[in-house]
Amino acid sequence: MYYSRLKLASVMGVCLLGLLLCLPNGMRKPFPSVPWRQIHLGLDLRGGSYLLMQVDLKSLTHDRLQTLSETVRDTLLKNNLGYQNITVDADRAEITFLPRTPSETQADIAALADLPRAVPNEFSVSARDGGAIGLTLAPESIRIRAREAVTQSIEIVRRRIDGTGAVDPEITRQGDDRIVVELPGVSDPDRIKALLGTTAKMTFQLVDSNPLHATYPPPGVSLLPMANPADGSPLAVFDHVDVDGSDLTNAGAAIDQQTGEWAVSFSFDSIGTHSFAAVTQANVGKRFAIVLDNKVIEAPVIRTPITGGNGQITGGFDAQRATDLALMLRAGALPAPLSVVEQRTIGPSLGADSIRAGIISLAAGFVLVVVFMVLFYGRFGWYADIALLANLVLMVAILSLFEATLTLPGMAGMLLTLGMAVDANILINERIREEVARGRTPLAAMQAGFERATSTIVDSNATALLAHVMLFVFGTGPVRGFALTITIGIVTTLFTTLLLSRMLMARWYALTRPASLPV
Repeated sequence: MYYSRLKLASVMGVCLLGLLLCLPNGMRKPFPSVPWRQIHLGLDLRGGSYLLMQVDLKSLTHDRLQTLSETVRDTLLKNNLGYQNITVDADRAEITFLPRTPSETQADIAALADLPRAVPNEFSVSARDGGAIGLTLAPESIRIRAREAVTQSIEIVRRRIDGTGAVDPEITRQGDDRIVVELPGVSDPDRIKALLGTTAKMTFQLVDSNPLHATYPPPGVSLLPMANPADGSPLAVFDHVDVDGSDLTNAGAAIDQQTGEWAVSFSFDSIGTHSFAAVTQANVGKRFAIVLDNKVIEAPVIRTPITGGNGQITGGFDAQRATDLALMLRAGALPAPLSVVEQRTIGPSLGADSIRAGIISLAAGFVLVVVFMVLFYGRFGWYADIALLANLVLMVAILSLFEATLTLPGMAGMLLTLGMAVDANILINERIREEVARGRTPLAAMQAGFERATSTIVDSNATALLAHVMLFVFGTGPVRGFALTITIGIVTTLFTTLLLSRMLMARWYALTRPASLPV
């Protein structure tokens, strides 16, 4: 029960620091020169938009099969083997083709069996009925690619949303192929949906100049529509990607000095610059299509080699479209399209009502606990209430320090924490009562009460801490918000119960030396 000056100063210092960290939450505009941190309000308190988006697995599978089909063609030709009627079927996740002659079937299979795999056992090659050969993706490899695509998409979505100026977005994974996007304060998510619903996969591909292929494209050539239908009919474009948009280092909206229209300027890294220069040097006089999400933005003729690594895209943009396209190009292309599965909008008035109801419930619960402790334990009840208030302050301080997002389940967790903290103080006071009833002196009763209650308090809180840490790690959405505040509350409860309330009792006893205890 002895507290040195250093121990007293440490306990009081922690409490004062917690109070200082809480202050910015009550200010509309904290001092700009001080790096204040505040609690952010979640979607259910602040209002905003909720989007549940799903990765298009069919498109993801089709892109991988398209890449493999080019690899199959190159491999067969390098081995002096021919093929006929090569087709890609994304629904069945397979590539099929006919060998040049039946005698080459085994040679074709042997050549394709050695193709590099992106993941172990990614695909299998086998002969089919009718003499065809099939390359089929394994279901597990598709699931692995889906998980990787979601991980990559989350980062790209975050960069795109940050570029719009949205404040405190919450972007999380749900399952293997879904992403949850919460946008507090955004009541009209149409622009966000447009940004996230666009893959923004830009490629540079040569145009097939054969006029017959514009009607009947051969293998390796695709008819791609124009982004602006007024620009004409679809173009025959070679499937081979000469320059990939992933090699872009920067993009921005600008005004074309010659036409005065909005355009998107871009620049390549060293790899993209080299590829762009090589293609333009070897194909002077040919048309070079700029393709965005399988639509041709424009297809200018290569007049001279472009070796500087810089370029400009025009296409009838207005300021908003040019800015959004530049933003998407800077953020990077999504590995697969995202579709909106569910959308909800919460108005700010509903969020304000939730905040008001949460504060009222928290205040009512706190007042009832205070009254209960004072009525049942007198002076020691007042000390428990002071520790309880300090507990609430420290919880808010830690949430502010980490700039956590507070939700309604989080407020429920704070109220539950206060109840758990009271349980610890009740346990200590009851132990002290038992020791007094046994005839111990006041100091001995206080000492024994704390010693016997401490191990029980630590054990019970440790098990609760482990349970809620698991909830936070494996839970999603509201469950994580609830688990976070409970986890923080358990730590602050141990501090305020075993150190602060004990210090208040010890200092009171040292100053008054009472003949009996008020319990």
